[in-house]
Amino acid sequence: MEQISYTIKYWAVLVLLLSFSSCEDYLDINTDPNNPTLAPLSGLLANASFETGNNIQDMGGITSFYVQYLASPNAASSTDIHDEVAYDGLWFSFYNVMTDLSDLELQGEEAGASDYVGAAKILKALNLGMTIDAWGDIPYGDAFFAQTLNPTYDDDQALYGEVQQLLDDGIAALEQGNSTFEIGNDDFIFGGDIDQWLKLAHGLKARYLLHLSETDQYDPQAVLAETDQALASSEDDAGVDFFEQENNPWWIVADNNANLLLGGWISEHFVEALDGTTYGYVDPRQILLYDTTEAGEFVGTPNGAGRGDAPEQGARSTLVTGLFYTEQTAPVLVFTYFEQKFIEAEAALDAGDRNRAYEAYLAGIRAHMEKIGADEATINDYLSIPAVAVGAANLTEELIYKEKYIALFLHPETWVDARRYNYQYEGMTLPANHNPALNGEFIKRLIYPDSETTRNGQNVPDVTLGDNLWWDQ
Repeated sequence: MEQISYTIKYWAVLVLLLSFSSCEDYLDINTDPNNPTLAPLSGLLANASFETGNNIQDMGGITSFYVQYLASPNAASSTDIHDEVAYDGLWFSFYNVMTDLSDLELQGEEAGASDYVGAAKILKALNLGMTIDAWGDIPYGDAFFAQTLNPTYDDDQALYGEVQQLLDDGIAALEQGNSTFEIGNDDFIFGGDIDQWLKLAHGLKARYLLHLSETDQYDPQAVLAETDQALASSEDDAGVDFFEQENNPWWIVADNNANLLLGGWISEHFVEALDGTTYGYVDPRQILLYDTTEAGEFVGTPNGAGRGDAPEQGARSTLVTGLFYTEQTAPVLVFTYFEQKFIEAEAALDAGDRNRAYEAYLAGIRAHMEKIGADEATINDYLSIPAVAVGAANLTEELIYKEKYIALFLHPETWVDARRYNYQYEGMTLPANHNPALNGEFIKRLIYPDSETTRNGQNVPDVTLGDNLWWDQ
């Protein structure tokens, strides 16, 4: 299964939101008739923050095949071989969230609820950035209100400036400190902690500034300035919480696989990156990320080729329930301290500060290993491997990308990295049965949804899966 049903998710969350008024211990939404403004603000933030987590996972459920975290058990499966797939459901999910956030911005400004405005702008920047990074040019300026039925497409480079502006405006709104209404448990990410929202905004600014690394707009010092104001430790990590009534979506993938609704099969490339085949040393994180076969071995599935000579269930490694990413109520990670340290490492290396780069590189590895449950002895043993502990003078971009690739397991941000890095991860090759229309190149973007090409075709850009986004130069 390469996509979880968007329809099921939508109705599940809708039912939950409608029931929140009776669940004061979990989400205390104010329905006081003397303060009618707060209820719609809370409902919009609750839905938008929760659905942002689903959007991240849904995008990761696609891109994990492109970067070869996952592979389909069936040969020549469309996403696995980079075929054209019109992801209408994902497109609508992004626009539904951004529409809610546009409403939240307007209503929050009218009510003087600056905290809600700030959170809305930060979430909008995040969803907008993910949408641009998947499709390139997209409708934005006249996309969120009913006056325009056939919105024009805004330039993706210009929209990257809008991402930064939204983050700056979100920071400014949160720093006002005079919000008429305070965010609380209607915030599925930080539970209303404004300091955490500010740190996230600076972290996202660093992420999107790093995306410019192949352009003449790239400024590594600007990236570093943002990391200095972002997360201070893993305690500041941003994640969308899940709960008993709405399970973590990666848990659902793993649970479905155990019930023969096949999904979450680990790519042979990723297994070999951790089992010593590719790099010559074993990464102890593999047992914390996915399972062995029934024979007790780590065996991946070749991308594009399917199960091949191991067709039976249990003969290949898969996601299983109960690990860090697949706990039933685990959060979907939005932005983490370990991602930030790898951002810092790359920017510092580009800025010529090798000592800072190396310290950040090691800190990123340690933070990820701690996050997923590795013990101190295991962490120290891994960090003492000569090929890992190379010293500041020998740190390379390749090593930073390699460790970040492992740490951002299942996260869609890795697809941005893969394109910036030209898919040059050691051992990564094109999948079997690869889409011939790509002429031997990896996929660079998604095609536009069928709903757009049929309803708004006069405005849809004429692009192919092999066309670079503006920052991919």
